[in-house]
Amino acid sequence: MRLSPRALLGGLPFRARLAAAISLLFLLAGTALLAFVVLLARYGTEQQVQGLSITYGQAPSGPTTPFGPSHPSRPDRRSSGPSDGAMIQKIDQTVQAVQDTALRQMVLWSAVCLLVMALLAGQLGWWLAGRALRPVASMTAAARRISEQNLHQRLALTGPDDELHRLADTFDTMLDRLEKAFESQRRFVANASHELKTPLAAQRTTLQVGLADPLSESLVGVREDLLTTNREAEQLINALLLLARSDRGPDETESVDLAETARLVTAELAPQALENGVRIDLSADTPLVVVGDPVLLRHLLTNLIRNAIQYNHPGGCVSVRLDAPTVTVTNTGPHVPVERIPDLFEPFRRLDVDRTATTGHGLGLSIAASIAEAHHATLTARPGAESGLALTLRFP
Repeated sequence: MRLSPRALLGGLPFRARLAAAISLLFLLAGTALLAFVVLLARYGTEQQVQGLSITYGQAPSGPTTPFGPSHPSRPDRRSSGPSDGAMIQKIDQTVQAVQDTALRQMVLWSAVCLLVMALLAGQLGWWLAGRALRPVASMTAAARRISEQNLHQRLALTGPDDELHRLADTFDTMLDRLEKAFESQRRFVANASHELKTPLAAQRTTLQVGLADPLSESLVGVREDLLTTNREAEQLINALLLLARSDRGPDETESVDLAETARLVTAELAPQALENGVRIDLSADTPLVVVGDPVLLRHLLTNLIRNAIQYNHPGGCVSVRLDAPTVTVTNTGPHVPVERIPDLFEPFRRLDVDRTATTGHGLGLSIAASIAEAHHATLTARPGAESGLALTLRFP
């Protein structure tokens, strides 16, 4: 594919484009100046040559001084003979040749000097661009260091009140608003755990005590339905709180062996897999150590494996394979269309049932994707070779 000069220049960094623009402007200005000088020099030389008067004749017989001035005069063409006319023509040709040679030499060496100066101007432009963009580079480095965990940091750019300083002040103002928003979210997550889970626990205790045995046959089913609804509400609140925590990122990090974590998770989910008639195959022969929050990473693997068990066929299989730096979870469930895969990572979205279904809350993969992003990992999904879904978790 042939690239246009505009597209080629657009792919260069701003500093390189600025240096190239300075070199090009210098080259164009120098070329215009050189052309102007050459034209004036040629015109002036022709005028000087026309004003010359040269005398060719016999040398004077009297004594001469080696440093005496001479006043040549052009011979009169009307009184000159044929030999004098040929001599004059030869002299004119010689003068023209000398003039052309001088101009060529001047143009050649001027062009060489112009190219050298253009290169020096490019280097000077590169240095000047670096000096001018140094505040932008410092702002970029500071912005990269600022995350959800250190929103209190600011660019605090010093210097004159110019465009860059106003840009940094605007960025600091935006960070102030973000810090307030994240602090509000943290306070909500901290308070919601107590404010939401405590009433549910009291409600469950009241149901168990108030509707204790013996009960009539009609109230036994009501009690079980109420307790089931209570448990599902508590699970939903726990999932929402976990999603909020994963969006906030890990509070403390340490080295976590995902292979050992996968063994614990598969052992914990073995009863659910047995109840659904699903077999779990774990391949974690080599350690896979990552730096992160051990609680969040355990929830990540739990959600991936539980999702593979829950959306599977009776007699199916769940394959969990750890091959540094990836974790792959594959099941033999129903076929998943490619265009529906992005919906699986949205909260409260399911493949074949709506949000009022009783099989899960539709938060498992969204929580897993949020935890993966908080640990700088990527979670992708693709349809299985024959059926089901293959989830790939890749750590940096």
